[in-house]
Amino acid sequence: MSPRPEPAGTVGARYADDHPAGAAVVIEVDGQPRWTYVHGARRRPFVHPLVTPAGHVLSVDAPDDHPWHHGLWFTIKFVNGENFWEEYDAYGVLRHVAPPKIEHGGAAAGPGGISLVGALRWVRPDRETVVIDEDRRLTHVPLDETAYAIDLETTIVPRADVVLDRTPFTTWGGYGGLTFRGRPDFHDTVITTSDGAHDRVLGARGPWLGLSGFVGGADGDVPAGIALLDAPDNPSHPTPWYGSTKADTYGDEGWSNFVNAAFLWEGPQALAEGEPLSFRYRVVVHDGHWDAAQVAAAHVAFTTR
Repeated sequence: MSPRPEPAGTVGARYADDHPAGAAVVIEVDGQPRWTYVHGARRRPFVHPLVTPAGHVLSVDAPDDHPWHHGLWFTIKFVNGENFWEEYDAYGVLRHVAPPKIEHGGAAAGPGGISLVGALRWVRPDRETVVIDEDRRLTHVPLDETAYAIDLETTIVPRADVVLDRTPFTTWGGYGGLTFRGRPDFHDTVITTSDGAHDRVLGARGPWLGLSGFVGGADGDVPAGIALLDAPDNPSHPTPWYGSTKADTYGDEGWSNFVNAAFLWEGPQALAEGEPLSFRYRVVVHDGHWDAAQVAAAHVAFTTR
């Protein structure tokens, strides 16, 4: 599956001020939304809604059980012991310096693609002190009529010596970095990794992870899903994955559909002042159910472009 323009039509981007969480950029194909990057969110930027080519929303923003979960997002739980994940008590925030620039085409996006490029500051709980600077690029990559990709390329640079950390896993924990939270009625979902199908993964390493299930449509439930692809030069590659389709605590209220590229699963990482740390991921959003072979092929296309 090599990048090429979507047969459905032309990819475009527009700034929008009507997203309930803040100023945003909407990526569209023939005027139909595919994904929305909420760069003006008060606590951290995120992607929501995340929509398949057929028009099915897969993501959820601020669910009641974990209101600090925001569709598709990137943050690290602890920086020098200060919380940049949960949004209660004292916590840090990620904020864009300015609205991201929209770039059409180019080597990163390929034919028909669009990139959003911007600088962020990680602000400590005092809401004054910047601890990390980040340069972030989100790129819409057309694939085919049933799938597209969002490439995340980001580099964080601390302004002081820092330790990046997570809550060590007991019955939960270990997460940090690129994360997706699916809507609760995205149901009968299955996590697929290179070692099989699961309802939960706890630190198993692999170059990719798929999440497929069923979403409601006008003609009844239809299959759809996402895949998270880890670049070979990422920290901790192949990444330890953490995810669950339906934790016991949710009962009959819905599916958790939480997946994370948990690069800190095995322990903290120290960075010196001015030392950059870069990440590169591809998130494929697709209609239909993808098996392991399809996700693996998408990873090959991503890493050999």
